[in-house]
Amino acid sequence: MAKNGSMRVLVVEDDIDFRELCARWFTRQGHQTAQAGSGQEALDHLAQRQCDVAILDMNLPGLTGLELLGRIRETDLDTEVIILTGEGTVETAVQAMKMGACDYLTKPFPLPELEQRCRMAFDRGRIRKENRQLRALIDRDSPRGEMIGESPAMQAVFQLIERVAPSDKSVLIQGESGTGKELAALAIYRGSTRSDKPFVTVNCAALPEHLVESELFGHEKGAFTGATAHSPGLFEVADGGTLFIDEIGELPQALQPKLLRVLEDGSLRRVGSVKERHVDVRVLAATNRDLLSEVKAKHFREDLYYRINVVQIDLPPLRDLREDIPLLLDHIVEPGWTIEPEAREALLRCRWPGNVRQLKNTLDRAMILADDRVITLDDLPREVAEESSTDSAQPTETSASDQHSDLASIERAHIVRVLEEAGGNKSRAARALGIHRRKLYRLLDRLGIPSE
Repeated sequence: MAKNGSMRVLVVEDDIDFRELCARWFTRQGHQTAQAGSGQEALDHLAQRQCDVAILDMNLPGLTGLELLGRIRETDLDTEVIILTGEGTVETAVQAMKMGACDYLTKPFPLPELEQRCRMAFDRGRIRKENRQLRALIDRDSPRGEMIGESPAMQAVFQLIERVAPSDKSVLIQGESGTGKELAALAIYRGSTRSDKPFVTVNCAALPEHLVESELFGHEKGAFTGATAHSPGLFEVADGGTLFIDEIGELPQALQPKLLRVLEDGSLRRVGSVKERHVDVRVLAATNRDLLSEVKAKHFREDLYYRINVVQIDLPPLRDLREDIPLLLDHIVEPGWTIEPEAREALLRCRWPGNVRQLKNTLDRAMILADDRVITLDDLPREVAEESSTDSAQPTETSASDQHSDLASIERAHIVRVLEEAGGNKSRAARALGIHRRKLYRLLDRLGIPSE
């Protein structure tokens, strides 16, 4: 849609004097105006350029106004149509409205009234488009969490987000997988002037290469096998709002010029279409790659890199945010749950190569496996428990290490003895140990005791 309240208006009228009169009026009012003298000329124009409101005379050479209305409705959902007639029959008006016209005006009429009717149609079209955007977003998952952290590194990130959010500039968010790049993008969106408009996300790495173009830019019916209907791309869904492109380093090189053009002037074409469309979208991008190295290796366009990297935000890995881990534990674990000291120590010592995402998944898994809302060391994955023991600081006295080894040996021997007394029956052995059967299985796994 046109900016600053102006409309893109197409006047379709075979009476050249009246057509030019209308066109001059709309142009003087600050609107972008185009003209067509026939139905086919109007279709040719609409195939190349977007239009907010089309004013169609009922009696046109070749295609009638109603026939033209039907053709427009088959291919274009964004153009509102006003029908003009010198007859003013009720039957024709009803038919036009049933076919999708938003208004009907009988000649003669004052030009200010025509503009007012166009304004009403324009507003209606904007509302319909926003409704379509909302429907398109229903099935798309958006993160609902928030970033937390009290470390100096995270406070610096928060300050940068706060400063860049109100601007309309593109932002590149870099960081390892699982560091919360999408949450950072969401924080920027929430602090922006577009926070009441759509926030749309797409992950380039999650889509097959041949579908990325259709997902971003949309496609026309019949553009490829399986394209059974016209489909707007995510840029159109996000029009007026924010598009978050995750893993932008995975964007196919053939599509990089097309993305660059949208970023430069907002123009795009759907797959299978020659029609130019315009969107107003703020782009936030993220990657776990070193994009500058990708540029030097000729895998990523240099001009696109500088277009998306107006501001860069680097998210630190969790291993560099040790002081924030206790805060994250208390934030992720649900109220009423307890983490035993041994398990908490293991969580604090782990290096978390998968960063915050791995930490959250570990705690979610532990809450499923834990008994009585208490997370123990046995509820944690083996790699977390084992890494914590190998990464732990060396004890100051060898006797402490020996004592720890002795305790593990005693625990193992006790469980083996109880299993033998139970004849290998896991349920009976678990009852004798005073634990649930599933916890016994985790103990067997951790201590390396064969199930047989």
